[in-house]
Amino acid sequence: MKNILLLLLFFVSSNLSGQNYKVDKSRIETNFYNLKKFGNNANEGNDRVAYSNFDIQARIYLKDKLKSLGAKVHTDFAGNVIAFYEGNKQNLKPISFGSHIDAVPNGGHYDGQAGVIASIEVLETIISKNIKLDHPLEMIIFSNEEGALLGSRALAGKINEGTLMVKTVSGYTNGEGVNRIGGDSNKIFEVKREHGDIHAFLEMHIEQGNKLYKNNIDIGIVEGIVGLKWWDVNIYGFANHAGTTPMSDRKDGMIAAAQFILMVNKVVNSFEGAQVGTVGRIAAKPGVPNVIPGFVNLSLELRDLSSKKIQDMFNLINQNAKIIAQKTSTKIEFEPIDATGEPALMDKRIMNIIKEASKDFKYSAQVMPSGAGHDAQDMALIAPTAMIFVPSRDGISHSPEEFTSFEMIYKGANVLLNTIIELDKTKLD
Repeated sequence: MKNILLLLLFFVSSNLSGQNYKVDKSRIETNFYNLKKFGNNANEGNDRVAYSNFDIQARIYLKDKLKSLGAKVHTDFAGNVIAFYEGNKQNLKPISFGSHIDAVPNGGHYDGQAGVIASIEVLETIISKNIKLDHPLEMIIFSNEEGALLGSRALAGKINEGTLMVKTVSGYTNGEGVNRIGGDSNKIFEVKREHGDIHAFLEMHIEQGNKLYKNNIDIGIVEGIVGLKWWDVNIYGFANHAGTTPMSDRKDGMIAAAQFILMVNKVVNSFEGAQVGTVGRIAAKPGVPNVIPGFVNLSLELRDLSSKKIQDMFNLINQNAKIIAQKTSTKIEFEPIDATGEPALMDKRIMNIIKEASKDFKYSAQVMPSGAGHDAQDMALIAPTAMIFVPSRDGISHSPEEFTSFEMIYKGANVLLNTIIELDKTKLD
């Protein structure tokens, strides 16, 4: 009998030491729908753009929610909402985690929001289950992610006075917007963190592509986030009467623009790898049927895991643009936009912890790059960083059709929770 009791005691203690904690899926659903109210439109899209009234209302709701859990909550000078929960040891750096709640106009309800809801649930699980951690926890809701990652760039010390002057889709400049949501644009540079201030940073996010969904994989372990660069492309022609100007005498900005777009596609495809290039916006002036366009403005975006490749692609595009300008009797100029994100490689040690956590839950997992920019790429400049992806149905994002099931968010939150618990025991210096 004594031997049986000893075996039972050994089994129980062994099970507790290797316990995998689980979050509460019902709370995830409740919190998701509560947050969805702030910005939900008639098309079931999300109009919670950064600095809007919806953004402000959602932040008030989330701050109250986080305070109710027992966390110390404040908005920093960059407009980031930060919830702090003490650890057992005062001299340790925090384990930080979080995402964003702002959306593109008429966007989806999962981009960023899924990660924030999962992060809140992870924090509530740790507090409600009295899970003892040595490191303090810092949950962050970043400001204006969609508008060039403002909150995370501020923490990484990657903004300047020009950044604050950029006008956003809300109609406010970044400086005005930060002040609207409780930050202070006059003190925003004070939020900068130094390398070593954070033990580790984690972000759970929807994939926004179709690799996980198409292959029926539960968890994406991000190996790196592509860098991106934006340019305004201005094409100067000469506006003239569309009926009386011979084709041979025209300086048609739109003809040059059409050739430019096709050239970008050809140049980007000429490189080996998974790089992408996009002309996503075009506007012609005067913009009437009977006048030859004298001016055309386009956007240019290039993305890749290699900064060198991005620059090589741009150099070749610039060379070809000069040829197009000469042939079409126009002038083509490039204006860099302050929305640059450098490529960021994730920490392999944390990636392995995510892999093991997924394996413990018997979740399928795949190592993969991120084709979209995220706050994690800026946090990687100041702390060991990793990302957890969950599937996006059909790879649709930035759309009312964006969708990730609660089951997938639940799985991602479980992996996030247990990765944090393991990171608490892991030395990363």
